[in-house]
Amino acid sequence: MNPQDGYIQYIVNPKSGASSDKRLVCGFKDYLSDHGFEVRMAFTESLTHACELATQAAVDYQCALVCAAGGDGTLREVIHGLEGSDKTLLPLPCGTENLLANELGFDFSIDTLIRTFEGNCTRPLDLGLINCKCFTSIAGFGFDGDIIHRMHALRKGHINHLDYFWPIWRTFWEYTFPPMRVEADGKEIFCGRGLVFVGNISRYAIGLSILKNADFGDGLLDICIFKCDNQGRLLWHSAKTVFKRHTRGKQVVYAQAKTIRVEPLGDEPIYAQIDGDPGPGMPADIKIIPEAIRVLVPPGAKPAGIRTRLRRMIG
Repeated sequence: MNPQDGYIQYIVNPKSGASSDKRLVCGFKDYLSDHGFEVRMAFTESLTHACELATQAAVDYQCALVCAAGGDGTLREVIHGLEGSDKTLLPLPCGTENLLANELGFDFSIDTLIRTFEGNCTRPLDLGLINCKCFTSIAGFGFDGDIIHRMHALRKGHINHLDYFWPIWRTFWEYTFPPMRVEADGKEIFCGRGLVFVGNISRYAIGLSILKNADFGDGLLDICIFKCDNQGRLLWHSAKTVFKRHTRGKQVVYAQAKTIRVEPLGDEPIYAQIDGDPGPGMPADIKIIPEAIRVLVPPGAKPAGIRTRLRRMIG
């Protein structure tokens, strides 16, 4: 990319990330300016505003690239705004978990951003749609949806990994595992008590490869269902997932599909989460939008695993 190709739109969530993330954002902006690129800054006021800013950039022929600085929620809304356009996205990860950025191979250094920008390696990125609300990474139904519901009720600003301790602790002891029914491409694949994950990326929080076969550009959604009706079984599933053995045996259903439906069986509420934010109500009708946008990725990069993410969390 050359400066004469057009300006670079910077979409920044000012409430996202620690001070180190903000240094990353400012440092890369300085690199672009020093190399003659025009950078136009825009700060988001809400997730809806992030989508609006991206939509404006998508239809501006003078815009050559969009850089989005924020967490998974910000990236999700920017991608939603760019969906269907010819604009390329460069993510600048600044959130707590950064699921999508980790999957794309970013290691949160300015050198990697520069290498990505100069390498000009792009890949298509699919977009999930659940009850007309988009997601880029993973939607969860049941246990983790309940955690995010509790987390959202307590949240008062930027969060870190320790903020999840109490919601996880409370949910673990109080969750009742209400039954669900799941269809994939019109065929029932599960009916009972369990945890359901639907996604576009292979690794979830702290690098757990729950959807281990997922490819964010293959035009398919991956589904992983843990058959589970008590806390002991949940711990058993968790241990197997850490060692990447969770899809073996009859207690897990793993599939791929273009359309998915998840619905509760009974009166107990079941919460959903999308990309770490509260999801829409149930039942959930999910589909994939293949190759929604193109995204710049580090040349030769691979998703960050558990050890890499734990090192980053500890600092």
